[in-house]
Amino acid sequence: MKKFYVITLVIGLLLPSIANATDGYFGVGYGAQNKGLAGAGVAWYKYSLMNGNPAGNVFLGKQYQVGVGFFNPNRQYTVEGNPSMMPGTMGLMPGTVESDSKLFIMPSIGANWMINEKSSFSATLFGNGGMNTDYPTMTFGDQSSATTGVDLGQMFLGLTYSRMLGEKHSLGITLLGAYQYFEATGLSEFAPMSSNPDKLTANGHDNSYGVGFKLGYMGQLTDALSVGASYQPKLKMSEFDEYAGLFAEQGGFDIPSNFTVGAAFQVNDKLTAMFDFKRINYSEVASIGNPMDPMALPPAFLNPGGDPSNPGDYTPNPNHVPLGADDGSGFGWNDINVYKIGLEFDNANSWVFRGGFSHNDQPIPESEVMFNILAPGVIENHITLGCSKAFGESGKALHLAMVYALPATVKGYNPFDFDPEQAMLGNMVPNQTIELEMNQFELEIAFTF
Repeated sequence: MKKFYVITLVIGLLLPSIANATDGYFGVGYGAQNKGLAGAGVAWYKYSLMNGNPAGNVFLGKQYQVGVGFFNPNRQYTVEGNPSMMPGTMGLMPGTVESDSKLFIMPSIGANWMINEKSSFSATLFGNGGMNTDYPTMTFGDQSSATTGVDLGQMFLGLTYSRMLGEKHSLGITLLGAYQYFEATGLSEFAPMSSNPDKLTANGHDNSYGVGFKLGYMGQLTDALSVGASYQPKLKMSEFDEYAGLFAEQGGFDIPSNFTVGAAFQVNDKLTAMFDFKRINYSEVASIGNPMDPMALPPAFLNPGGDPSNPGDYTPNPNHVPLGADDGSGFGWNDINVYKIGLEFDNANSWVFRGGFSHNDQPIPESEVMFNILAPGVIENHITLGCSKAFGESGKALHLAMVYALPATVKGYNPFDFDPEQAMLGNMVPNQTIELEMNQFELEIAFTF
């Protein structure tokens, strides 16, 4: 217990380094062993400790694990087309801009204790995910800031009770304590669109807290086939008060619900195949799922036949829904399905080898590229490799995982800038295109004892 407390303190000191983007903004997996399988394994109890299926912990026995992940995200956006410079528009400077801050740390720690032969208790501390961008330019024309971007991180404390039902089935429940932080810079040009311009940008890091739970089931149907399922309802978080003029519902940023079902099949004594399906419901959180309505957000629109260069020919938009309002714009993310496959080869000679592939739907529609310059979570495919080396019969083992998120792009129009010639004819034709691009490499090392 003393070791657990000391390592937890060290991880707490590393919290400002947390940021990630994989299955949207959730991690592709949790813990080095699970990441080596691309996050598959809801039916495989061996790697359930670190935010896995809570029903699997009762089969682990007494176990401690500590790990640290290093990841390198590469994010950029490209704008094509010159800005129109018309009043009431927000044109962007053309060109390609890469985000700075390319190395992050994700620590984790977990411990499992047996209460008796049929039940266990565990405690874990892990990063759930997040998003970070740090563009060295005034992307949206904010003259008060030399950089533009956001910094979102999430950390969870999980307390799990797991119990066997007979010899081949189990249930588990995890009580989750959640902490997240957020900062935004370079957004002052959105002030006319905000319900609270003083709580829109450049207010430093703000904190948010919440409590929730996660349920799990695991069962062995035959000697070779196991199944599992887990469900985490939407987790209500306190508001980001310092960004009440940016996020919908006066700074609301809850954590969306998600569920996973899967199976593990032991092909032979050495090879096991795992298949998982995961669903993440981003649309149920207004600040994430609400789309940016190009007809509602601008504070004014051009009168039919008006002169785009004459501010007097613009009329206030009566349908304007400001940022931060209950129905205010968000990032417009779609709900996504995630499909995972993992293979594990155990040569029974102290070495275990893993590989995996994960594919998810694209969360960002083409219509939402403008705001998602800040959060370009466009990744769809991951390839992973991993291995473990055991040290005798002591239960100690070293684990390694490598994750490569393949490059992905989404391209769409800037909804706040229009072709000036077409605008004079009353046709609001987009004038610029925006392309978001991202790839990521991650390395995680963990030790079990």
